[in-house]
Amino acid sequence: MRVGVLTGGGDCPGLNAVMRAMVRKGVKQYGHEFIGFRDGWRGPLEGDTSKLDIPAVRGILPRGGTILGSSRTNPLKAEDGVRRVKENLAKHEVDALVAIGGEDTLGVASTLSDDYGIPCVGVPKTIDNDLNATDYTFGFDTAVNIATEAIDRLHTTAESHMRVLVIEVMGRHAGWIALHAGLAGGANVILIPERRFDIDQVCAWVESRFKVRYAPIIVVAEGAMPKDGDMVTKDGTLDSFGHVRLSGIGDWLAKEIEKRTGKEARTTVLGHIQRGGTPTAFDRWLATRFGLHAIDAVHERDFGKMVALRGTNIVRVPLAEATAKLKTVDPSLYEEAQVFFG
Repeated sequence: MRVGVLTGGGDCPGLNAVMRAMVRKGVKQYGHEFIGFRDGWRGPLEGDTSKLDIPAVRGILPRGGTILGSSRTNPLKAEDGVRRVKENLAKHEVDALVAIGGEDTLGVASTLSDDYGIPCVGVPKTIDNDLNATDYTFGFDTAVNIATEAIDRLHTTAESHMRVLVIEVMGRHAGWIALHAGLAGGANVILIPERRFDIDQVCAWVESRFKVRYAPIIVVAEGAMPKDGDMVTKDGTLDSFGHVRLSGIGDWLAKEIEKRTGKEARTTVLGHIQRGGTPTAFDRWLATRFGLHAIDAVHERDFGKMVALRGTNIVRVPLAEATAKLKTVDPSLYEEAQVFFG
């Protein structure tokens, strides 16, 4: 078989580890050939390919990013997109396609597989950990570790200057990074998209913290919203999957806190730092196992499936199930953290 591979959406620590595992096992155990498609779905849409063999994946296990590049291209919205993808797969004699990505990338793979008969296997990737049907996605652990280290460092400067520090982390619709990093870093307030927040209550927690002579640390997910407001967006523009660019909830929160409490407040936006650089040991382990099981699914022609982590086992689930809805923070988990607020 000749197997095509693409990485779509935002870059994520562990992408290279997936490809390394697939190629190493696919070539050595099954005798398959591989071809990489450049920049997510743009590759098969435009026929842009890259060599993907054992020498190409040597030494990439600890590297962040993706050697194939990525993009947010949506072939379903391109002119004659499905036809062009089919023609390019046929031109390069591709028998199966492995799509490594999040909700949008795998949503395209699901549609192409179920509606157009293109043989696809999915691998879940997102630092937000919001993909349904898998306990964890690789990249999430790295993002949480980076955010936790940042919170640890910000505690000392907050206390030195007795100011409020607001740390904005990624999380459009799901607050997994904010919740995990906030708990691990000892944040005094954690705000997530799943629970609209009361700015008066946040300010009360801030005031309470200053009474014991400690400076508050607030962790807020980029998609968090006040009770009487909406998501804070950068410019209102949409990407090819219909998502607006989020930016600014941290700054908005800091200004409101200063205005309402008179306490000095500053914002740190971690942004792309969370998904850059070397993956953690856990993410390398998970990404490698996903790659090994993904090539097994391809070899067995079990298409229309995504590999997923359930407990410590890697299982296969329908792509449609994995992309049907987002996995958001359970209210009980958030309520556990609230004992530390204020």
